[in-house]
Amino acid sequence: MGLFDGVHYGHRTVIRYAIDIAQRNAWIEPAVFTFETDTVTSKGNNGVEWLLSKELKREMIESLGVKYIYSPDFMNFKNLSAEEFVELVLCDKLTARFVICGEDFRFGKYAAGDVNELDRLCRKRGITVNVVPPVIETQGVRISSTMIRQLIKDGKIEEANQLLGYQYQMKMPVAYGQQIGRTINFPTINQYLSKKQVVPKFGVYASKVEFMGRVYRGVTNIGMKPTVGNTSVPLAETYIVGFDGDLYGETVKLSLVSFIRPEKKFDSIDELAERIKLDVEECAAIPDGKYLYYRDKCAENSLERNVDE
Repeated sequence: MGLFDGVHYGHRTVIRYAIDIAQRNAWIEPAVFTFETDTVTSKGNNGVEWLLSKELKREMIESLGVKYIYSPDFMNFKNLSAEEFVELVLCDKLTARFVICGEDFRFGKYAAGDVNELDRLCRKRGITVNVVPPVIETQGVRISSTMIRQLIKDGKIEEANQLLGYQYQMKMPVAYGQQIGRTINFPTINQYLSKKQVVPKFGVYASKVEFMGRVYRGVTNIGMKPTVGNTSVPLAETYIVGFDGDLYGETVKLSLVSFIRPEKKFDSIDELAERIKLDVEECAAIPDGKYLYYRDKCAENSLERNVDE
């Protein structure tokens, strides 16, 4: 159980613990209970800035081997007492035998229930609760979604990726633009960012673009297109290296690999074209290894430690 808004190292440790128990007990199957991230309002008036869209969050959880995902709207559950939550969700809906969560898991109205209350309520119903300790990164800091959000906002995308265990990604439809890029030999795709997601620092990134079963390198500007000034909301504008085609209306996955430079307003389109050429060259110099997904070693080690204990 958890919000799992970024499915980062720490989140995957909890999920893998559940999968390990299911693999050792043939009569049970791994399931995840999580609220739809964009419906949660308890962390501020504007809710949680999500790291992953609903679709990507589900894809990532399923990729870990989870068979069932129960992901309701938070607003339909926020007034349940702690005991009602255990009875209605864990017992009636999920017929849980083992419950796994992080040590900071809260539940029930006003988040009144903690892991000790969870253990007490579950024990009465024959459910075993396992509380997974936090995953600590190499600098001795606890991995958290809050930390990762701030790194993304600061443009420290490589640090964020290391804590996530994958490259920060978005999956959005391609929108029509002014097609100015075509006139300077750098055609781009435009993807508008959701109002509810965390917005990376405005600037140019080395990126990876995935669609139709293929992966391309990209050069992406996150921001407001200040040189041409035709957008009122942040968007990702990406030049896809080695691709020549029409992606309008297609849904494309965009992963950010490395921050190149801050966004800048240029005095002319020609000056912009020269800068894009340099950006492409700089991105091309980035080693291929940085375009690969980070291995999930941190979570694997944590899982082994927790199971042994």
